[in-house]
Amino acid sequence: MQGYVHSIETLGALDGPGLRVVVFMQGCPLRCRYCHNPDTWPMAGGTEYAPTQLIAKIKRYKPYFLHGGGVTVSGGEPLLQQEFVKEFFKLSQKEGIHTALDTSGFKLDDGTKELLEYTDLVILDVKHSSSASFYELTGHKMQGLLNFLAYCKKKQQPLWLRQVLVPGLTDSEEQIKDLARLMRGANLTKAELLPYHTLGVKKWQALGYDYTLEDVQPPSAAELAKWQQLLENYLKENLK
Repeated sequence: MQGYVHSIETLGALDGPGLRVVVFMQGCPLRCRYCHNPDTWPMAGGTEYAPTQLIAKIKRYKPYFLHGGGVTVSGGEPLLQQEFVKEFFKLSQKEGIHTALDTSGFKLDDGTKELLEYTDLVILDVKHSSSASFYELTGHKMQGLLNFLAYCKKKQQPLWLRQVLVPGLTDSEEQIKDLARLMRGANLTKAELLPYHTLGVKKWQALGYDYTLEDVQPPSAAELAKWQQLLENYLKENLK
């Protein structure tokens, strides 16, 4: 079995607890308008690995995982290569390495359920809390995410909620309130809003893609803190 890896980041401190190696898989079905890695969209490309080759590379960093770190598989969208990720996570857990899956949760099938059996933490990137706006932002229907989230709630899968705060698109009280409602019943370990940025615009241009958010300015630190506090307040109400 082979998987296709876009890139590997060593000793990352943002994608899960502790210090982590982050494996970015190739391929994504979503077309998020603010994506900063559009070069991960096509399935073709990346570096080919067998699960045993990848774990041999990752386990060299085990000394850095002593304080709650581990490996995070991100993308692209790792659920497109879920059989490979499952086998890699199996090997990771045998090595005592914490496993985190950074996903949009775009689908739920038997393969997804099997993968979650070897996943210690799901970092769930919820693009928008409304179905219509979700589709407008991603070009993909929201139902897959809703099914995935419902299953995570049922099995009480530890979840880390993420959403990009995009001025004019996700920064409304109604959207934040509905996002908190979506998490009702979830085993939520953390929730964070990430600031929209324009670091990927040059990639869009180089690939010949039409970037439609050129006039959107990143939120200030104060704006981000305001919306983060609002989310936490609504989560407290919904997770009681």
